Amino acid sequence: MADGISITFAPVGRAGGGDLVVFVGDDLALGSAAREVLGQAGTDLVARAAASEQFKGRAQTALVLPAPAGVEADRLVVVGLGSDKDRATIEWPMLGGFTAGKVPGRRARVLLDWPGAEIGGREAADFALGARLRGYAFDRYKTKKKTDEDKGGTALTLMLADHAAAEVAGQDSAAVAAGVMLARDLVNEPPNVLYPAEFARRAAELTKLGVEVEVLEPARLRELGMGALLAVAQGSAREPRVAIMRWTGGRPGDAPLALIGKGVVFDSGGVSIKSAGGMEDMKGDMGGAAAVVGTLHALAARKAKANVVGAIGIVENMPDGNAYRPSDIVTSMSGQTIEVINTDAEGRLVLADILWHTHQTYKPKAMIDLATLTGAIIVALGQDIAGMFSNDDEISRCLHAAGEATGERVWRMPLIPAYDKAIDSKFADMKNTGGRHGGAATAAAFLKRYVNDTPWAHLDIAGVAMSSTSSEINKSWGAGWGVRLLDRLVRDHYEAR
Repeated sequence: MADGISITFAPVGRAGGGDLVVFVGDDLALGSAAREVLGQAGTDLVARAAASEQFKGRAQTALVLPAPAGVEADRLVVVGLGSDKDRATIEWPMLGGFTAGKVPGRRARVLLDWPGAEIGGREAADFALGARLRGYAFDRYKTKKKTDEDKGGTALTLMLADHAAAEVAGQDSAAVAAGVMLARDLVNEPPNVLYPAEFARRAAELTKLGVEVEVLEPARLRELGMGALLAVAQGSAREPRVAIMRWTGGRPGDAPLALIGKGVVFDSGGVSIKSAGGMEDMKGDMGGAAAVVGTLHALAARKAKANVVGAIGIVENMPDGNAYRPSDIVTSMSGQTIEVINTDAEGRLVLADILWHTHQTYKPKAMIDLATLTGAIIVALGQDIAGMFSNDDEISRCLHAAGEATGERVWRMPLIPAYDKAIDSKFADMKNTGGRHGGAATAAAFLKRYVNDTPWAHLDIAGVAMSSTSSEINKSWGAGWGVRLLDRLVRDHYEAR
């Protein structure tokens, strides 16, 4: 949930109360608008205070001062931008997040101006996106009274010459921020609250934005023959759901882009039960599905000119007397049979049926699945980048570019015939794990058997979706990772021009 942050855009003017935020590089030079607002006395004060406090204007540093006489503000916050090289490669959301973190619970006017800067509407909107994401906090289950600062929220007025363009672009960035925060909420929720039926209900709320949502209940899943997904769910008292979300903002008749998400709302490991240490984190094993729901929210809220279908398989993996077992053989919707080696390799079973259903029913131009699928990808890449496996060079290139643009980076991993051979079974068409070595790659090879020739990419987001790395735009356990990546991918490559 958002922490009460509000953002408006305005022309450059006097501060008018609250805090005033200005920016300097490592040369401590202020922009012309900042010098005009501060006057000579204020400009001199910044120089003296910087010398006294040994403030060098390095990137992601700040100096907080009482507002100088004659400036209508409570405090002056000077934010460092670093060297010329730093200023040439500013990550605008990160700058917005850092700045918002210096004025929590306060009203502030942010003067987007410094020497040599050319700040347009898009840059200001990205700054606002980062500030909004910094303001997120998941505290709905805390019963202690909030502080006055928390209750007050943060109000930012971003001042720049091109404020009209920023206002327009800012509407899109607010839509994306809302999608990210929805995904964060879903990942952060406890599993006794976000069980499969409740997750599907929340996905269905996208109808308010014009998204068509169909929820498939167990009887329908059995009719469709989703034997792999149903096998995972059979050990839980909570019955599974599949939610199909369709946004049709593009040209009529154009094939959609399909986004598929793993939605295991809690993963005990089933009969192959996980160790107790850290099992509480398995409430986040639906981070892929959360990203798909958040992305559909963002696309619909900004009226994206694209046709996109989102499909999520929502189950709970539990070890009761009816749970599926190692050595069971299940039949997937495709008709292919799967020998279960490990019931903790359940996500790929869920995705197998959703991938097949999606490409058979909607004939998409491309499919991208997101899943917290393997611990192996964390060993390989850590928690700052997602693993990408694909059968198509073009979609891989586009995803990589979107990742570089948003900071939600992906790294393409190998997908060779040897990995496919590793999942051959003696008793069925395939087995659900290829063993310890190359675990992320053999999992991807398993999924590849369910996409046929459709251009496809699999994003293993186990390291980035939950227990997330803290940054200037994310202080949450659940990052909502993937929403900004996929929104940028759609914006750059799939929207009608």
